[in-house]
Amino acid sequence: MTSRIQHKGLQVDADLARFIETEALPGTGIDAADFWNNFSDLANELAPKNRALLTERDRLQAELDAWHRANPGPVRDAAGYRSFLESIGYLQPAPAPFKVSTANVDSEISSQAGPQLVVPVMNARYALNAANARWGSLYDALYGTNAISEDGGAERAGGYNAVRGARVIAFARNFLDQAAPLANASHAAATAYRIEGGKLVVALDNGNTTGLVRPEQFAGFQGEASAPTAVLLKNNGLHFEIQIDREHF
Repeated sequence: MTSRIQHKGLQVDADLARFIETEALPGTGIDAADFWNNFSDLANELAPKNRALLTERDRLQAELDAWHRANPGPVRDAAGYRSFLESIGYLQPAPAPFKVSTANVDSEISSQAGPQLVVPVMNARYALNAANARWGSLYDALYGTNAISEDGGAERAGGYNAVRGARVIAFARNFLDQAAPLANASHAAATAYRIEGGKLVVALDNGNTTGLVRPEQFAGFQGEASAPTAVLLKNNGLHFEIQIDREHF
């Protein structure tokens, strides 16, 4: 049975509550109690409106179903069909010219280019696919396409080709140098990444350490600060992640 927790009148799945309070909120400056209080207020304000919209959708669908049962086959009277759609409110009169202004909209919606998938939240696989739709592997994209030449023994056919793999890694390190350059160093010389004082510190193969030319490009990390499993960077409003596997670093 699913374990649930009460938060200001809401029944919240215990795993979701734990994720919100221990992973999502830390570092945002938002207190857990404030989050649940405000989320509850939003849910109570918007749930009736959402129910009303769903009821209206059901009404429209019932009207459409009844019309098509009474008029099977292709629509033969386009003008009459349009009049019917207008009469039930499915089609609305064109409004006068207007502008829409927004505020406090997440940049993923307002300004960042990328897929925005709408899926049923009750289907976990669909929801995960939608959440990850903007993410892809640069290594996979480079290795599997002609972005990397096959000349000189770097063919794609067969099993893993170490020559091609080395070219992919070199390309990716060069991309990092362009998108998130290090101060007086290259990502190709990096031997470890860690977080100190909220900043990215990069250990180099000469024994020195360095950081980003623009420290504000550091956006976050996964794992322990001293040995993160992923480092999140940003450039031109877009994010990219360095995933770290120390067994193959």
